[in-house]
Amino acid sequence: MSVSQLVYALLFTLAMGFFAFSARRLVAFLRLGRPDPRLDDVGTRLRNLGLIGFAQTKILRERGAGISHALVFWGFLVVTVGTVEQMVQGFWPAFDLPHLLPSPLAFVFNLSQEIFSVGILVAVSWLIWRRTVATPKRLRGEGKGDPVHHGEAILILSIIATLMLSILVESSFELLTPGPDGGPREPLGQPIARWLSLFFVGSDPITVPTAHLVSRIGWWTHAVLVLVFLNLLPYSKHLHVLTSLINTFFSNTSGPGPVGAMKPMDLEAETDVYGASDVEHLSWKNLLDGYSCTECGRCTAACPANTTGKMLSPRKIVVNVRQRLLEKAPLLVPGADAARRGAAEQAAAGTVADAAAKVLGKKLLDDYITEEELWACTSCRACVYECPVSIDQLEVINELRRNLVLTESRFPEELMPAFEGLEQKGNPWSFAPADRGAWAEGMDIPTMAELQARGEKADVLFWVGCMGSFDERAKKITVAFARILKAADVRFAILGQEEACHGDPARRMGNEYLYQVLAKGAIEVLNGYEVKTIVTHCPHCFHQMGTEFPQFGGHYEVIHHSEYLERLLADGRVPLEQGGDKLVVAYHDSCYLGRYHEITEQPRAALKRALPVMTLVEPARTKSRGLCCGAGGGRMWMEEKDGKRINVERTEELLATGADTIAVACPFCMTMISDGVTAKSAATPVMDLSELVAARLREPTAAS
Repeated sequence: MSVSQLVYALLFTLAMGFFAFSARRLVAFLRLGRPDPRLDDVGTRLRNLGLIGFAQTKILRERGAGISHALVFWGFLVVTVGTVEQMVQGFWPAFDLPHLLPSPLAFVFNLSQEIFSVGILVAVSWLIWRRTVATPKRLRGEGKGDPVHHGEAILILSIIATLMLSILVESSFELLTPGPDGGPREPLGQPIARWLSLFFVGSDPITVPTAHLVSRIGWWTHAVLVLVFLNLLPYSKHLHVLTSLINTFFSNTSGPGPVGAMKPMDLEAETDVYGASDVEHLSWKNLLDGYSCTECGRCTAACPANTTGKMLSPRKIVVNVRQRLLEKAPLLVPGADAARRGAAEQAAAGTVADAAAKVLGKKLLDDYITEEELWACTSCRACVYECPVSIDQLEVINELRRNLVLTESRFPEELMPAFEGLEQKGNPWSFAPADRGAWAEGMDIPTMAELQARGEKADVLFWVGCMGSFDERAKKITVAFARILKAADVRFAILGQEEACHGDPARRMGNEYLYQVLAKGAIEVLNGYEVKTIVTHCPHCFHQMGTEFPQFGGHYEVIHHSEYLERLLADGRVPLEQGGDKLVVAYHDSCYLGRYHEITEQPRAALKRALPVMTLVEPARTKSRGLCCGAGGGRMWMEEKDGKRINVERTEELLATGADTIAVACPFCMTMISDGVTAKSAATPVMDLSELVAARLREPTAAS
């Protein structure tokens, strides 16, 4: 074995040994998290891995940076084959993969190495320019405590660029050396290396020893940098290079299972902590999310709270989880590196014990993440939807909220009336339960109890919801939709006084105990009537009963009224007047329809069927990128005290379309957008889909 082989073997062994130590350490840290089974529905997980992980569909939602990052990712997949070849050559110098392949495959292999090396160089150069010159706001870390690691990012990008240059230098100068048979080397699928070799020769020919030396320098530069790069990753934000694909496979943000559903809690378990106050209370997958965060800031850029001046930054939430884990875990995992860490802190803190006590005396909640940040969240899921590596920022926020409410009884005073109303009256405004069905007086709409007494059954239960039952503006939506159902001869009924809130607001506000009481009560009523199909005009009711009720035995076909209207209109069951005034309509996407359930086209299709002469215009942020109205996550019952009001921001976008009418498909959105229109002193009407359809019902049918 030559000296070169011995040196390489030593470096390789040391590097891989240290990497193995680092990897084992990180895995041990993950085991501090709570169990979370993630091996169900492997088919869906593999599909997510293919689409989101390898095809980079999420990262490509942003063209410029997305294409550059995707090119670097795909390039690395290709170039890694050549890197593996090089690693083998370190032990067996004569190994030459192209010579083992048929000529066509050898040509493709060499050409792919060159093309992707150059492609990565171009992409990395643009990314460095973007970091240093045209830095977008989301990479500037302008929020309080929001992380930004420009120096680290530029270091890693520089290493990547050098790795690609070393490949080109090695191959181009190698062409200037004799081949295995002593004759000149013939470039096979190496046009770039051939051109570079001719450029380097120029009018002053390079000697063979010099060419061989430069080629070996390129080889060793690449070999050493690969080992350095590999061992830098576990200690930098670029750890996502190793974990993002794994994270995407284990993620549930795009399935499997119900998308956007909060996890149920075992409230009878013997524990002093409900939800999470520190990293060990989160699941191992939440901790893996921290490892996988690229700190790209897409989540924060999409967050309605952050973009309107609130404290919340979803990126900071995830990075804080990682920071806290890497600070605390070495003191809890035997042999992880506590002794080394303690020794480093001893000089500053006095003793190892004092340093450890200082670390253990902190918590993720309060010391890293504040109440103010958590309560700013609208649960709109924009952060989750935009994340290119399938991180669930919202799950961490929800778990920390649960701890605040259930363990520490800490929540904004404004929420107390809502909690009391839900507990005592079955609705967050404390209206009398007897008034739930008052909106239906004179409409001849039966209740489920009345039908059961007559020995009859309804095809559909119309779940009205708290807003639709009690809010004066929302009751108009309820009446309009009921008129359409009657005009379409749908056999439906309501629960009337037996309907009570299903608890979704309580769950989103962290009060899981109250939620489960309400949810189980609603399920008991629904199952008592053997309900099969439910239709509702509230996206929150739609999500809760269709997606989260199955956790407690409530299995129903739940349809949002936008989908149901589209079906009725498509089947020609709704008698409409012909003609009518031409309207220019801007449709506002509800978060709980668009991002939670990807229901974006059905409401628009319903509008087009009902208003054939309508012009539909789109606001700047629309469909899956639609901006939240600001009411979700319990924000309906909290005032916005910092920054710009979210509903005003959204209303400005809708008004900027020049639409005659703003259409919504959610009673919460109706309230928030209507308030925004009032705040802007505009006269544009805000109408629910059902109101726009009901306005065109043929009078004889409507009257009957």
